[in-house]
Amino acid sequence: MSYPDSKETVELIKKLVMIPSPSGNTDKVITYVEEFLTGMEVETTRNRKGGLIATLPGKDEDRHRMLTAHVDTLGAMVKEIKPSGRLKLDLIGGYKYNAIEGEYCEIETAGGRTFTGTILMHQTSVHVYKDAGKAERNQDNMELRVDEKVRTEKDVRALGIQVGDFVSLNPRVEVLPNGFIKSRHLDDKASVGILLQLIKQVKEEKIELPYTTHFLISNNEEIGYGGNSNITPETVEYLAVDMGAMGDGQQTDEYTASICVKDASGPYHLGLRKNLTELAEKNGIGYKLDIYPYYGSDASAAIRAGHDIVHGLVGPGIDSSHAYERTHITSIEETTKLLYHYLQSELVL
Repeated sequence: MSYPDSKETVELIKKLVMIPSPSGNTDKVITYVEEFLTGMEVETTRNRKGGLIATLPGKDEDRHRMLTAHVDTLGAMVKEIKPSGRLKLDLIGGYKYNAIEGEYCEIETAGGRTFTGTILMHQTSVHVYKDAGKAERNQDNMELRVDEKVRTEKDVRALGIQVGDFVSLNPRVEVLPNGFIKSRHLDDKASVGILLQLIKQVKEEKIELPYTTHFLISNNEEIGYGGNSNITPETVEYLAVDMGAMGDGQQTDEYTASICVKDASGPYHLGLRKNLTELAEKNGIGYKLDIYPYYGSDASAAIRAGHDIVHGLVGPGIDSSHAYERTHITSIEETTKLLYHYLQSELVL
């Protein structure tokens, strides 16, 4: 039995995280994924929200399975151009200001130009501001310094920068010789890379799936509604492939697949969870069961939207979520193995 090459998966993840894609501005990364899939002659369609659906026909066309992972990331928008030429930001998704202080970033104007900058405290200089270390990291105190000769609001507007322009953070991706992967936006581009590699293997090895299977590459998950539409009436199981949350009291780690039993939306389907754990144990796959207390997925969004589906959530363990994240290649591998067997398993209903 062979699984997708994990080094190829990591290289694909590196490419994905380097494409700026804050929620609301995801066309470039969706196009990249679309071209990756159409190059393998996989049937794809875009929904009106800008997400991408890939379909692999299965032996049973009356009952369907759907998996989803999202390419949208946290980010920001220009909220205000200050008289000083600095920019006030409004955050997109679940960033905390302390997690982005000092980060390099990119501003994309409505006209298509890009400018770089740095997100800083207004009171950064310890030689000037007595409270530099104690001032609250919030919208009023933090600002974006544009890497251009701008001293006034007029100077900034002359560049074409305006309110509503998208701001994305430099992912700073690094793959270390010992297998660790450090980068922003591993949530959830690590899982997107895993799914794309699995689709590639199914196509290249002509694996016959038991059920017609859809893969939704969602583009609005970070703002809560990426995966609550385009679910076919025939879909029985809907599995979100997202990050496993790590921290105090959590079992999830960077070396196994994380299977979520409950998050802020409530418990996931018990039968599907049992199927996933049985597949892991039968095939010697490392996994951890966990509860994510402050978390919601595209699967839970689909349930809230009223879809009559069996829903679940799995993914690689990601340390320091919504900050400078890290995982290990073994977590990528174990999650890939679990999904490989899941795609060829029987439905729970």
